[in-house]
Amino acid sequence: MDELELLKKDWKKETNKFPKLSYDDIYKMILKKSSSIVKWIFILSLLEFIFWSVLSFALKDNESIKKFNNYDADYAIIPLTIISYLVLGYFFFVFYKNYKSISVTDSAKSLMEKILKTRRTVKHYVAFNLIFSIVAVVIALFIEFEQDQDLINLVNTAAANGKSLQFYTTFTITVITVLVITILVLLLFYWLIYGLLLRRLNKNYSELKKLDL
Repeated sequence: MDELELLKKDWKKETNKFPKLSYDDIYKMILKKSSSIVKWIFILSLLEFIFWSVLSFALKDNESIKKFNNYDADYAIIPLTIISYLVLGYFFFVFYKNYKSISVTDSAKSLMEKILKTRRTVKHYVAFNLIFSIVAVVIALFIEFEQDQDLINLVNTAAANGKSLQFYTTFTITVITVLVITILVLLLFYWLIYGLLLRRLNKNYSELKKLDL
């Protein structure tokens, strides 16, 4: 049983050896915990961005990455990069704004609304990252089919042998399998990072509903 549960139990008892806690005492405890959770959501989103940036930098000398960078793909890469930075910057701003907003909340009803808003923001953030990753992979594949001479030769060979359907079927199944595995790994990653915090935030929301009755 955590500290908040102990305080609630104490508050509800008619007699207790400790001083009886007021509504405000318990509300402030929930507020403090919620503010801390939202602060960590903001911090972890920044750390996640730094992690992927460092990983991208570390892989820049990978042969496949170097090969792709030599393609004429600026028409797609630059817009994707700009969009990703703008949207991620927006989410960082909203996470920080949610934290500052919750920190000065002065009513249970308002705090409940801001907890719900934070939950929605996290879900939208995760959804954007997953969708953006899929879109980026699909665009990268189109570029590969247009400019990777080895892949073009494979396509031409398959067509010459009358095996185009077999080639594209195998290729599609492989890509879908890799995408599904990647998405599952990312979902696990986000569940481990944000899932625990959201569950704690949901618990605080439930406690507020009981407190506000």
